[in-house]
Amino acid sequence: MATNKILLSKGIRYLAWSLPLLFIGPSVIYNAFINKQSLWHYLVLAVGIALCIAAVYFMFRGLQTIVKGLFND
Repeated sequence: MATNKILLSKGIRYLAWSLPLLFIGPSVIYNAFINKQSLWHYLVLAVGIALCIAAVYFMFRGLQTIVKGLFND
């Protein structure tokens, strides 16, 4: 049972993309809630939510790819 190193490195790359998004997304959401009087409130909030969803997606995709790389049939 050999490890597929290409899939493993691709999964780690996905996780590396999700790590900054895990911090940026909530910070942007916090900034949107602090500046409720601004006209850009809803746009900034939507961007923050999209960043959080992207972080979760990249984490899921990375873990799924790592598991495929480790337990390849």
